[in-house]
Amino acid sequence: MAAAQGRLSDGAGGMDEAKDAEEGAEHASSTAPPPFRAAVDALRAARPRPQVEVEPTRPPQRLAPFSYALEAAVVDGEEDLADGRLVLLHDPAGHDAWRGTFRLVTLVRAELEPEMATDPLLPDVCWSWLTGALTARGLAFGEPSGTVTRASSHYFGGLSERPPASQIEIRASWTPGEGLGGVPDTAAHLASWCDLLAQVAGLPPAGPGDASVVTLPQRRGPQSR
Repeated sequence: MAAAQGRLSDGAGGMDEAKDAEEGAEHASSTAPPPFRAAVDALRAARPRPQVEVEPTRPPQRLAPFSYALEAAVVDGEEDLADGRLVLLHDPAGHDAWRGTFRLVTLVRAELEPEMATDPLLPDVCWSWLTGALTARGLAFGEPSGTVTRASSHYFGGLSERPPASQIEIRASWTPGEGLGGVPDTAAHLASWCDLLAQVAGLPPAGPGDASVVTLPQRRGPQSR
């Protein structure tokens, strides 16, 4: 997880940040309303597929009265294939743009083969992976929004020996459906998010029923952790 923390965290990253995040979550849970506490407890108790390593991280402080955040990396041995962040926001008073009291916000990114980055359908396909991951698990959600960005890097001078690199980045948010007691099924939303991460990383489907899912081919030379 060190590589993912270094790329995505606001602070210095590493084990100290993960510890601080857990301590912060404990403090927030003691003062937060019961629906938020239940939603966070479900996230902390969830167990994603083995290739996805998930750890708490410091959440943003100004987006909502209550927040909780996780970072994840899809790993293959000692190499990261994709990484991301998932943030749970809660405003007990509700939010007009959310049309609810909870909101999930995510960043997912992975490197691509350069030729994949030129596919004009790639952004639409990546967005469909997000919504498809949610609907595949039968989850209710609303007000989805986001962006899919392709970026390419070419190296010159002292870096000219490096091959060109391409990256896909998905930034999105959605309102999870609220269940009994106004609590969304955050564990299931986390599972669908991990499905998205694995799909972007090029991993095979987790279950036999998902054999028709199309994934990105693994990027060339995953970044060492």
